Amino acid sequence: MSGPIDFYFDFSSPYAYLGSHLIEPVAKKHGREVNWHPFMLGVAMKGEKTFPLTEYPLKGDYSRMDFDRTARYHNIPFIMPDDFPKVTLAASRGFLWISKNDRAQVIEFARAVYAAYFVEGKDISDPEIVADIAAGVGAGRSAFLAAIQDPEVKEAFKKSVEEIVFDRKVFGAPFFIVDGQSFWGADRVAQLDEWLTTGGW
Repeated sequence: MSGPIDFYFDFSSPYAYLGSHLIEPVAKKHGREVNWHPFMLGVAMKGEKTFPLTEYPLKGDYSRMDFDRTARYHNIPFIMPDDFPKVTLAASRGFLWISKNDRAQVIEFARAVYAAYFVEGKDISDPEIVADIAAGVGAGRSAFLAAIQDPEVKEAFKKSVEEIVFDRKVFGAPFFIVDGQSFWGADRVAQLDEWLTTGGW
């Protein structure tokens, strides 16, 4: 097994949700682990002076169509939330807290948060709802709610986002880095697969 695939995502990103489904089979094919890294896409957008795709007049209509079409193409369950986008600090901080103790559990949590938003239409900006999701994968509900308000957890996540955006130069989601190569977008997972298959070009 060679080095891992680093997967950078925002819980509110439809393309990152789709990318989360697509990257794991590719990683398994090549004997790689996937390291999940939540960040706040809004921080990157502010630096790039951009906005969510759905806020652009023409890109917005196209992107909504493409989210759904891409999900259908890959047979991934998907319903575009009415209340898009969301600020997902509770889920992201919680991910960081859970990840310190249990890697398998934190990925299960991330998948459950994504399903809650993009399949069930739940409000994942609500800490109480996210705490229910955490409890559902075995994390203590009360401990989770306390952790996401812990100053140390808040600061750790803030520093993590700054490192991801400003040091690792991650500007969109999903964003993958493997063997020093960066791939941006769910539609680049196929290219990432081919890169690992051929050894690059």
